[in-house]
Amino acid sequence: MSSDVFWAALALMLVFEGIFPFLAPRGWRQTFQKLLVLKDGQLRFFGLTSILIGVVLLFFLL
Repeated sequence: MSSDVFWAALALMLVFEGIFPFLAPRGWRQTFQKLLVLKDGQLRFFGLTSILIGVVLLFFLL
């Protein structure tokens, strides 16, 4: 069962990751260019924030 949940979560992640570049490729490209000029520490902060939000959501959902 847990492997099914893993693959379902991976599939959903790919769907969500693909929505923005599919619907607004120019906006996605501009956003990506802005990310390229951020320093490593800033990117790590956003990554850590994303991880923490995901963990908290999983805690409340499961």
